Amino acid sequence: MKRILITGATSGIGEALVRLASDNGYEVIACGRNAEKLTRLSALEHVIVEQFDVSDKQQTQLKLDSVDADIYVLNAGVCEYVQLDDFEPEMFRRVFEANFFGVVNCIDALLPKFVAGDQLLIVDSMARLLPFTQSQAYGASKAALHYLTKTMEVDLAPRGVIVQSASPGFVETPLTDKNDFDMPMQITAKEAAESILKGIQNQSSSLYFPKIFGFILRFLSHLPNSMKVALSKRMKNK
Repeated sequence: MKRILITGATSGIGEALVRLASDNGYEVIACGRNAEKLTRLSALEHVIVEQFDVSDKQQTQLKLDSVDADIYVLNAGVCEYVQLDDFEPEMFRRVFEANFFGVVNCIDALLPKFVAGDQLLIVDSMARLLPFTQSQAYGASKAALHYLTKTMEVDLAPRGVIVQSASPGFVETPLTDKNDFDMPMQITAKEAAESILKGIQNQSSSLYFPKIFGFILRFLSHLPNSMKVALSKRMKNK
């Protein structure tokens, strides 16, 4: 039985992936901050839980030091939007602490454990592909995270570790529930989890879901910068 560790396991994509992996015969280590939700997840078959905050380096090191897995899914993250009339540098730090440095803290703790055949999957976002309005903090953190993932894919290859990136579009989660704009081709957290689990099993280097939305955004991301900015301005003004 393969063992999979999942951060951000108490809501959204992470919680859906815990349930799906459990249903599919994986042993799951569900990691998150919410003690009540972790308790509920621990009642599932083959699920054990670890409570910690990935943005806390010491907590992360302590908790991850005592666990081993075959597959590591680093999914924990937050989303906050920038208001230019109330520009807040501390908000950028909060977002990067969770989305980027949270992953860095996990990698730091996990590096000594990695052996040939292990899989590391890091969840970023398609928001990194275009300059979306108010997404300066979130998009920048996910762009940094994607670059980190791809460099880890290069540097962990000699050790036989499979590194994968997952880039969701709009997924119905507590984070997107706060959005007050149209979210085209939105999918459920369960559908996102199914895409991730399939990608893990196929060992795909880069996952984009939903597929059609991923194709569209990747195409648009290759346009000249002036066209990408103009397109994002039009979307903002709708």
